[in-house]
Amino acid sequence: MTATPYQQMIFINLPVNDLDASKKFFTELGYSINPQFSDENAASVVISDTIVAMLLTKPFYATFTDKEIVDATKSSEVLVCLSAESREKVDELVEKAVAAGGTASAKIQDMGFMYGRAFDDPDGHTWEVVWMDPAAVQG
Repeated sequence: MTATPYQQMIFINLPVNDLDASKKFFTELGYSINPQFSDENAASVVISDTIVAMLLTKPFYATFTDKEIVDATKSSEVLVCLSAESREKVDELVEKAVAAGGTASAKIQDMGFMYGRAFDDPDGHTWEVVWMDPAAVQG
């Protein structure tokens, strides 16, 4: 019997203005909320088996840092990029985000072997969605 290899995870912690509105937005994109790690201050959004977005109310987020919390609608600190399995899935996720109250951002990037788009969530955090041709990745 072989042990399952360790898979490193990423937890993206994002300050939000309205936790309920943010939870609604991300569930409308098709993601689930893990209630075990969610309460009135935070919501654990399961993006995949190894990616979790932690949506934190601004007062709760402030307990983790001494730095000023930026207004993501005016300043950029991070671009979160998710992979997609096809060009159509890129478009599908961005269109869901816009329909759920997000904003399409940046220009469509179409380089043939790579295709990407982006959206801003209701708090202004930018999420890029990118597909890359597997043949191009293999070299």
